[in-house]
Amino acid sequence: MQMQRRRLCASAAMLALGLGRVDAAHADDALSLMQRVSDRPIGRDLTLLTRMELAEKGRAPRVRELVTYRLQRGRGEAWNLARFLEPKDIAGTGLLSIDKADGSNEQWLYLPELDRVRRIAGDRKGGRFVGSDFYYEDLRERKPAADRHRLVGKETLNGVACEVVESTPIDADDSVYRKRLSWIDPSTALVHRVDYFERDDRSPSKRWLLGARKQVQGFWTVTDSRLSDLASGHETRLVVQQAIYDRKLPTKLFTQQALSDQGLESEYRP
Repeated sequence: MQMQRRRLCASAAMLALGLGRVDAAHADDALSLMQRVSDRPIGRDLTLLTRMELAEKGRAPRVRELVTYRLQRGRGEAWNLARFLEPKDIAGTGLLSIDKADGSNEQWLYLPELDRVRRIAGDRKGGRFVGSDFYYEDLRERKPAADRHRLVGKETLNGVACEVVESTPIDADDSVYRKRLSWIDPSTALVHRVDYFERDDRSPSKRWLLGARKQVQGFWTVTDSRLSDLASGHETRLVVQQAIYDRKLPTKLFTQQALSDQGLESEYRP
């Protein structure tokens, strides 16, 4: 009897060890996939002319136009500048976001009616960006190493077989979200859907969906997407009207001075 117990204990230990190895392998695969998403080629720089549509039940969509610039600095560092062009009540408003190689981020908002640049505090990562469904955190690049990742399934979206990855912050205070689920095309490293969980782990609060994508100058480009607040039904749609890669954008474009002075930025508009 004692020998049988030992054999059962040994078998249970071997099973647990085997399952642990499988879980570790899945975690490595998930992290590798998320790293591929982060490292997907997007050129040295990118300029986008985009239409933003804000929709909610019972009201006609509000339409805005904005231009965004992006500069890859190497070693995982990226600089981004966004400027609203229309309508008049928001024209000139801009956001400068500096994503650093170590995963930290700095953001500044320019409000033309106040004619001032103010820094976005780190604890405002859950604040909404100019009435859209995007939080300031959504406009920052999150390094894969900041989360724990695991593969949780497969699902076909837009006719594409996607891997579903669950991502949970290693530091709970480092994100407004408890977790994210991402549907990823492993052949292109394009994300097709993201569910964001804020209040609990069962019901997402927001959902991002890819609507259309195409190759521009050899780079896969998301040309139509929607971010929805699942509780209110409010939705932010982004439609790219023009995308231009590798224009040799200067570093001076990604400064607080250029953020507050449209004359320094307007010459680079498409």
